[in-house]
Amino acid sequence: MRHPISLLLLATMISAPCEAQSPPVQDRRPGIAVFPLVNGGSYGAKQPEDLKLLSVGLQQSLINELAVNTNLRVIDRGTLRDLLREQDLGASGRVDPQTAARLGKIVGARYIITGGFIDLYGEMQINGRIIDVSTSEVVRSAQVQGNKKKLFGLLTDLAAMVTSGVNLPPLPAAVREARMGRKVPSEAMGRYSSILAFRDEGGDPAKAVQLYRALVKDFPEVEEFKAELKQLAK
Repeated sequence: MRHPISLLLLATMISAPCEAQSPPVQDRRPGIAVFPLVNGGSYGAKQPEDLKLLSVGLQQSLINELAVNTNLRVIDRGTLRDLLREQDLGASGRVDPQTAARLGKIVGARYIITGGFIDLYGEMQINGRIIDVSTSEVVRSAQVQGNKKKLFGLLTDLAAMVTSGVNLPPLPAAVREARMGRKVPSEAMGRYSSILAFRDEGGDPAKAVQLYRALVKDFPEVEEFKAELKQLAK
């Protein structure tokens, strides 16, 4: 004969509802995606530079600037790159606001940033437009201009300008000033762009790690390079 207490425990276990698993926490931060910046060319120099690779370098660097603001959810460049290729839009990089908004919805972005750049006599002009995915409306435009040696600072400035006045949480002023004060040679952007293009084309990961290590060694002040090396070397 079973003990009454054992029967009571068994009945309690059967009747007790299974503990429900907690649903995953939804990331409610506003999503923002950055399209490749369109290369407008190089003019004025005796030997104009080929700035083709700079398109992806500036795109990723602008993504990095936005990602410093932890109140934003920045879409990974690889996700958008793959989508552009699927849509056969990767060659020119030019998309109208309606197309950008449509793609933005697919990747879960609230806003899309498009833009371009041009080199005029050594002065780099970079422009950006932020598009509201829900309306396909360009809600703000901005442009920065300066010597190519100050590319990283220009992008910090552009990230702040293009999101200012939009319903997005701002980057703290102290953080922005610190990033504006970085002195990173323009050579760093060129090499960074080459590495990103190498990876996009399916280059050997081991070789990419070597290239990143050399980049970090030469430009240790750029934390993004270190972070990407760490992620790639896992």
